[in-house]
Order: sequence, then C-alpha cells, then structure tokens
Amino acid sequence: MRYASKRWFSVFVLPTFVAFSIAFLIPFIMGLYLSFCEFRTVSDANFVGFENYIRAFSANGDFLNALWFTVRFAFAAIIVINVIAFLLALMLTRGIRGTNLFRTVFFMPNLIGGIVLGYIWQLIINGILYNYGYSITSNATFGYWGLVALSSWQMIGYMMVLYIAGIQNIPTAILEAARVDGATPLRTLRSIIIPSVMPSITICLFLTITNSFKLFDQNLALTAGAPAKQTQMVALDIYNTFYGRVGYEGVGQAKAVVFFILVAVVALLQLYLTRSREVEN
Repeated sequence: MRYASKRWFSVFVLPTFVAFSIAFLIPFIMGLYLSFCEFRTVSDANFVGFENYIRAFSANGDFLNALWFTVRFAFAAIIVINVIAFLLALMLTRGIRGTNLFRTVFFMPNLIGGIVLGYIWQLIINGILYNYGYSITSNATFGYWGLVALSSWQMIGYMMVLYIAGIQNIPTAILEAARVDGATPLRTLRSIIIPSVMPSITICLFLTITNSFKLFDQNLALTAGAPAKQTQMVALDIYNTFYGRVGYEGVGQAKAVVFFILVAVVALLQLYLTRSREVEN
C-alpha cells in the first residue's frame, strides 16, 4: 500500500507543481533577475547591477514616503481589525438570538471587491466632508483614516469567523470549571480564552499583516495617492513606477523585490512569535 502511494505520488503532484512553477516560481525568478536590469520588455533586458535599487531609494523619496505611510496604516488597521473582530466573536458565542444572522451580515463586506469598496467609501466619506468644505483628498489625514475604516469594515467579519471557530473549540468543561471556581469574566478571558485561541490569533494576525501591507485596489479607488502622493501605499507606488514612468520598469521591479522581502520578514517574525506563545500556552 505504501509502495503504491509513493508510485502515484509524483503523478498527482506533477500537475500542481507545473501550475505552481508557471504561475509563481518562474515569474518570481525572472522578476528577481529583472530587478537588476534596465528593460522595456523581458527580451531586451540589460544588466545594470544595483543601480535600480539605488534609484528606488533615492528618486524623489516617493518609495520611502509610501513605505512609511504603509507601515502606519498597517499598524492601525491590524489593531482595529483584530480587536473588534475578537470582541464580536466573544459576543456572538454567548448564545444570543440571531447569532447566525449577525455572523452573515458582518461577513458580507469581505465578499465585495476592493475597487467597488473604494468607490463606495469615497462616496460615503465625501458625502460627510462636503458639508464642511472638504473632500477625502483635501488632507492626507482624511485619506489615512478612510483607508483604515475601509479595510477594517472589509476584514473584520472574516477575522471574526476565524476567532469564533477558535472560541467554539474551547472545551466547555474548562469554562464551567472556571465559573465554579469563581473566576471573573476578565480572568477567564485572560487565563483561558485568549491562550486557547492562540492558533486563531496567529492566523488572523498573519492575514491582517499581509493584507494590510499589500493593499492596492482599495488605495487606488479611494484616494489614488492624493493629495500629492501623501496617501500612496507601497503597492500603488510600485504600480505607478512600473507603468507610469518610461524607463523605470527596472526600478519598479526593484521596489517590488524590496517590498516582498519586507513583508516576508515581518510575516515570518510574527509567525515565530505567536507560534512560540502557542507552545507555551
């Protein structure tokens, strides 16, 4: 039986590996090489060394500004999304009436595309700000908090479902024993619920970190980087560099490589820290 499984293993894995190589592995390797080249198309690439990386960090400071704005946005969005999602999960696991309806309603924004959400929230925010003579692009602060609100509204329901799954996996005997021993709700939350849902916390933090850093379509639709690129996130800056400036394709590719390394390091560090907490708990 084991021999038969090994014999057919490669047959079943091969199609997936070929698709993975064509869709991800080969383009990734080519993109890494092209970040060291000056090119218009893939066929006319000329190797220029680290020149693209130097230009990425020195050209008018757009990349560093976008990187700083992205970090600030991600920090706020990660906290808001996870805190509210966890609180909603706690409330919706208390056996209140209409729980399934509330779960569906909170989850639905995650099904709407980012471009559509961006334009919807632009209309909502501008509808409020126009009463005071402003628009979302009048001030970078409006765009910043607009992006935080949009991202939170879209992601909270999805994270809530993951937290609910974690809370529902806690054995009821443990919670009942804590209640019998006289543990307060806050003590139960701190000593039992949070340690028990650490796997869900790990997943939710990973998803919110990566999604917050990679945000593109919502940023494009809501502010498009206005005013004066002050609300331009890294993904949008890479897009504008690659497609918006002739001769800067290599610079845009270099920015993409730097961005990939940054997100990978942050995500892997978060996984290491939260998984170590899982083991301790």
